[in-house]
Amino acid sequence: MRWKPLAYSALGLASLLVLGVTGYAWSQVNRLQDLATADVIEPSAQLPSANGSTYVPEQNILLVGLDSRTDAQGNPLPQNVLDQLHAGDSGDGGDTTDTMIVLHVPAGGGEATAISIPRDSYVQIAGGYGKHKINSAYTYGRQAEFTKLTGEGVTGAEREKQAAAAGARTAIQTVEEFTGLTINHYAAINLVGFYTLSLAVGGVPVCLKNPVHDSYSGADFPAGEQTISGTQALEFVRQRHGLPNGDLDRIARQQAFLASAAKVVLGAGTLANPVKLGNLIDAVRQAVTLDHGWDVLTFAQQMRGLSSDGLTFATIPVQSLTLQTPYDGDAVKVDPDQVRAFVQHLLGKTPSSSSAATPASSVAAAAAQSGSPPTTSASYVPSAETTDLSGCVN
Repeated sequence: MRWKPLAYSALGLASLLVLGVTGYAWSQVNRLQDLATADVIEPSAQLPSANGSTYVPEQNILLVGLDSRTDAQGNPLPQNVLDQLHAGDSGDGGDTTDTMIVLHVPAGGGEATAISIPRDSYVQIAGGYGKHKINSAYTYGRQAEFTKLTGEGVTGAEREKQAAAAGARTAIQTVEEFTGLTINHYAAINLVGFYTLSLAVGGVPVCLKNPVHDSYSGADFPAGEQTISGTQALEFVRQRHGLPNGDLDRIARQQAFLASAAKVVLGAGTLANPVKLGNLIDAVRQAVTLDHGWDVLTFAQQMRGLSSDGLTFATIPVQSLTLQTPYDGDAVKVDPDQVRAFVQHLLGKTPSSSSAATPASSVAAAAAQSGSPPTTSASYVPSAETTDLSGCVN
């Protein structure tokens, strides 16, 4: 079964947390200075230079997982690596952002909020590409630039990097228009990243309510607590077939995995272990791309007080999981006004409109009661419900 990545930006967020804490293992920090970067943030959204200040400005970070057969420098992944991932060859896969999470960091620090966006949310794509699934925003921007560069005679890793940056800009603009948030930073993790990062930390503990066996993803796990890494971690976060609520259960899994991974990454067992820390930084350098101008050392200082308990997880409200579309098959039906109102309420701000939102956690219950895709009421006032990750997940 060839692998189709769906949720590995969860560990991409954990890798950002690594950047925030490994600043105190100063012998390792310089190795993070040459991370791959891309010019993807508009000047109006760029944060002012910290000039040595440790004050944390309010910011929104878009985290994406890329279905890419190239590394952060645009070079093709070795076939032996693709074989380990059951990922076919360099011609397989696609160039979608199959996971999208917006991390909101409030001014002054404090509790951060990670907001998941289902990959099949049917939205207006920035740049005049029409209405499609949100995970294709990156694809449309990337492919247009790739075609342009090819016509100009640009090839190889440089073409890959420039096309990827164009795709990122389209994805960022689409998320901004959809959520009403300004994206100040961007971090992407590629195909091999999730695999290597999960191995580098020595595995991540998870817990399942029931045993699962899914031939599509390869997931084959018993019920209860267990520690997973590498291929198993990929199988755990990519499964959606056979789960009661499909993509929503898959998102709950990524959030649970992320919460657990953050605890592992921020724990002394990782940071105080030279081998684990070295492997983790190697994985970050190989797999992660940041926006150009992101000062890693300053971010490290600013995030020093963040703990694994300082993260809240939420999912945008959805109206239906089976919206029929003209060209993109079944998609997730969402209302941008409801999403923006939900996000504003979740972050403690005044909603920009009177439109209301239904928390995503209520969608499954509505579907179970009615036997059909649920809809939302325009009079519903969101209560900023978040994901409870205290127990096992489906």
